[in-house]
Amino acid sequence: MNKEGIKNIILDQKEELVSLRERKRLIERICFNTYKSFLESNQIKVIIGPRRCGKSILASQLLQNKLFAYVNFDDEKLVNLSSDDLNDVLEVLYEVYGDFKYVLLDEIQNINGWELFVNRLQRKGFNIIVTGSNSHLLSKELSTHLTGRHIKLELFPFSFKEFITYDNIEVENIDSISTKNRAILKKKLNEYAELGGFPEVIEDPLNKTHYLQSLYSDIINNDIVIRHKIRYAKTLKDIATSLMSSISSQVSYTKIKNIFHLKSVHTALNYLSFLEESYLFFLMERFSFKSKERVIAPRKIYAIDTGMIDTLSVNFSQNIGKIYENIVFLELMRRKKEEKYDLFYWQNVNKNEVDFVIKCGKEAKELIQVCYDISNFDTKKREIKALINASKELKCKNLLIITYDYSGEEKVKGKMITYIPLWKWLLK
Repeated sequence: MNKEGIKNIILDQKEELVSLRERKRLIERICFNTYKSFLESNQIKVIIGPRRCGKSILASQLLQNKLFAYVNFDDEKLVNLSSDDLNDVLEVLYEVYGDFKYVLLDEIQNINGWELFVNRLQRKGFNIIVTGSNSHLLSKELSTHLTGRHIKLELFPFSFKEFITYDNIEVENIDSISTKNRAILKKKLNEYAELGGFPEVIEDPLNKTHYLQSLYSDIINNDIVIRHKIRYAKTLKDIATSLMSSISSQVSYTKIKNIFHLKSVHTALNYLSFLEESYLFFLMERFSFKSKERVIAPRKIYAIDTGMIDTLSVNFSQNIGKIYENIVFLELMRRKKEEKYDLFYWQNVNKNEVDFVIKCGKEAKELIQVCYDISNFDTKKREIKALINASKELKCKNLLIITYDYSGEEKVKGKMITYIPLWKWLLK
């Protein structure tokens, strides 16, 4: 590509970023202050997360009032750009932006050899932010060429707290909230469960179905099928649809292999890894003190967004309990970055299951069940039985049940169990 062509594209991108910041209602993401504290570090800042979750906007907010240059390598007009063109890109950035200290490179993993270019920029003294939507590609190249010289920062779609902030709802004290405001928050939680957290959907809910179908298609086709040269694209898509309809359930590579007639378990493992690397799904391991048992046990599957589940699942009606569990999983993944813990589910030989085990070091610090309707006697009995059994086995005293609207405490067989509504837990 000639330099003049590159210049025109970068000029368009500059104008588009300015326009986007002016016309969009922007909020400060919860992670903003933490991520801003890394800004002046000499290390390369790498913001990783699913497509269209707000990575570029967050990066531009971090760089507000800074002299920075910007390139979006996900632009279809730059699709044929090679590593040989990157020096021309740098020259064009000087022409377009003049003097700058910071460089924002969007979805640069699309260019082979990008890490060498970033390395060169760093040696020149630039402060660099890189964004990307494929965790494996970025991590692989960074660990190979930029070991110890980068900070990995993860971003998900909006949390519930960010969702209500967008609607100008502020909660100062969740322990002393009026009946009216409690009703508003419960209503907003129902909306959040249905819409999910992608910024464009929150801004334009009526366009949700079209937008999420398009996003899903882009991720499957561009980030997986084309990038990994998948020969049987329809099979991969069928697997993804099946997973989207099996949220908060256990899946095994062997079962996937058999259902979809794959050649080997290794193929199933690859397909699920590709889906996970692109941030469509997460696979959570079963808790065990033995690493071999963790490897061979089925995983539990969760999606990046409940709006996607609502849009793409083939189920005629959604199990709200499983949707709630998915919301809790995503929030635990967000908090995991700050609180530094590992996340598992637990199950014993009698199939008693606990949704989440919070593990710090070698200890289980908290056990969490998600139960939408705790008023059902049999359901409550089942959830408590699993918690008590896991508590005894893992020697964990912190037992929590997240509900739709019930709060309180209850002592069962010498174990104190705390109940908290989901909306309240999400705002803690």
